[in-house]
Amino acid sequence: MDDNNRVRDPPPADMRINLAPMVQPVEVNERNILMGLTRAQEVDDESEFSYVEDSENGPANWGKIKPEWKMCNSGTMQSPIDILKERVEVVSHLGRLHRDYKPSNATLINRGHDMMLRWEGGAGSIHINGTKYQLKQAHWHSPSEHTLNDKRFDMEVHLVHESMDNKTAVLGIMYKIGRPDSFLSVIKQELEALVDTPNVERAVGIIDPKLIKFGSRKYYRYIGSLTVPPCTQNIIWTILRKVRTVTRKQVKLIRAAVHDASETNARPIQPINKRSVELYRPRNHEEN
Repeated sequence: MDDNNRVRDPPPADMRINLAPMVQPVEVNERNILMGLTRAQEVDDESEFSYVEDSENGPANWGKIKPEWKMCNSGTMQSPIDILKERVEVVSHLGRLHRDYKPSNATLINRGHDMMLRWEGGAGSIHINGTKYQLKQAHWHSPSEHTLNDKRFDMEVHLVHESMDNKTAVLGIMYKIGRPDSFLSVIKQELEALVDTPNVERAVGIIDPKLIKFGSRKYYRYIGSLTVPPCTQNIIWTILRKVRTVTRKQVKLIRAAVHDASETNARPIQPINKRSVELYRPRNHEEN
């Protein structure tokens, strides 16, 4: 649906995305991969899969590499997805994204297939469906993993959050080539340092996550999975509708700092099956 469509009243309860019963606690092995709790474990795990199509450890075979990764092949709520305009329901009942981010010490980590920025202290939170999710880390994919109407963009950042009961919510922002991204400009020197050194971690001092700009109140919401093994499901996905900009040099820098053999790190689009995708749009059309 486009902006000319009228915002509808909240749908009946049985048609809405019911987050609470669908989201299950995150398992310990997932947290080790997702949050970078153990560097050696991360390096070992991340090197066991690749993004090379038709290879033995490529995306089509992730579910065969380890028994605990079987969801990558058998799951019916996998991510990323193609967000098709004609399948999206415009709603206002989801409410605005309330983020309460704050500056905190952070570490850049080369996870073997991407760069991750992990906040070491309390970097704030977002509120979803009445639950507070603490910001843990951000990492980058190029090209974008999610697509809009079959269009893939040049980069996507994932902001990973975790609740007190170990539920996970990921906020995704897509980028196209254009003006520099201000946040990557802030950590440019640290990324360049990782290009020139074999170190996999680098303390970067205090980083303010608010520098990751949203630019719009509109967002898509659906239930999916991690986009890397073990592909755990019941992840709350929030994808900002606004596509922001990044330069080609910034995208190349993110890839160069990883030191892997691949030029991309985006999982192929997964079947949406019978899942619903909602687009939150404020009732006040003067809002972005």
